[in-house]
Amino acid sequence: MTEILSQGPIFLVCLAFLLGVVVIIHELGHYWMGRYFGAAVESFSIGFGKPIFETKDKNGTRWRVNWIPLGGFVKFVGESQMPGDVGRIEDGPSGKPYPQLGVGARSLVALAGPAANFVLAVLLFAIFFGFRGVETYDVYAYQVVPDYPAAEAGLQAGDVIRAIDGKPIQALSDLIVITSMSSGRTLNFEVTRGDEALTLAVTPRRETRRNQLGQIVPQGTIGITPAPVVESLEFRRYGPISAVGAGVVETKNTVEHTVYMLGRIITGKEPLALMSGPVAIGDAGRRIVNQTLGAETVPMSKRLSALGWSVLQLCALISIGIGFFNLLPLPVLDGGHLVFNAYEFVTGKVMPEKVQEVALMAGLGLLLTMFVFITWGDVLETGLFQRPTSE
Repeated sequence: MTEILSQGPIFLVCLAFLLGVVVIIHELGHYWMGRYFGAAVESFSIGFGKPIFETKDKNGTRWRVNWIPLGGFVKFVGESQMPGDVGRIEDGPSGKPYPQLGVGARSLVALAGPAANFVLAVLLFAIFFGFRGVETYDVYAYQVVPDYPAAEAGLQAGDVIRAIDGKPIQALSDLIVITSMSSGRTLNFEVTRGDEALTLAVTPRRETRRNQLGQIVPQGTIGITPAPVVESLEFRRYGPISAVGAGVVETKNTVEHTVYMLGRIITGKEPLALMSGPVAIGDAGRRIVNQTLGAETVPMSKRLSALGWSVLQLCALISIGIGFFNLLPLPVLDGGHLVFNAYEFVTGKVMPEKVQEVALMAGLGLLLTMFVFITWGDVLETGLFQRPTSE
């Protein structure tokens, strides 16, 4: 607990940087698409709260840097982001009030933010694949713990895990991602034992334990210590076009994992604690900094390089998460605005202002409730309230 509290500055810097970059790109997507259709922009803000710096451009848009450095927002003239915005048109900025844009234009503006996040993720992954490259290798069970699902299914030490439910296992992360999000779901492990090919049915069970970063989270566990087959190690650095293609595939796979996880949470198969918020993001960044820079036997130049690549990958994952989350059909989110637009397209009428106000108020309440529960879960994941244990 003392360590976590003493590293508050590292936590805040990681949180501000990771969320700041991703959310600003998201809002720039909205801004650029809105300006393309001639929408008047009341303000573009980096951060929240009172401004540290503010200026106004020739179009009357206020550009602000605020005290609370967690993301930002863009506000179009006449846009209903909050219940109090419904029916209000600000004076000053040049351009069309947001409600005067057509349904199609407003829908594209709403989609532009998440789209910018996905494009950012593709580009970050492409940079990683093109300049850093990736390692692929076979994974085998170094140890199998008795009385755990893997042992009960017949998996033995030395077995090489080729695929799970038809998905190839080419790195430790492939195995961890699939098993950790599949508590109570039977998975078909395709393994080789010497020259013999076997298919084993393994059902991960949920356990609250430390993940790779040291955060305490509930996750599917099968009870093995996996390790790479060193002889199978291959390294590949992609060319420019193939790196972008690999970035698209990686982004697509991450979205699929996100949809899968969200579906399991909604159906009660996984706890809400699996969802991460700002605290978990900042804590993950803090732990990556500590783990990478704490490897004192590695030259500092290599540590800094590894840290940069880790942060780049984490930033890409956060960008996908924010883009996907904003597409959920909740009022106050981009997906909620798409629902309002769909109503107008089908009926030919704007949704009544009173209904918009109630929907935005309900959506805001639900969002705040989710934020509280997710943040509390994030705090528990940090181990802040865990009593020290002697090993």
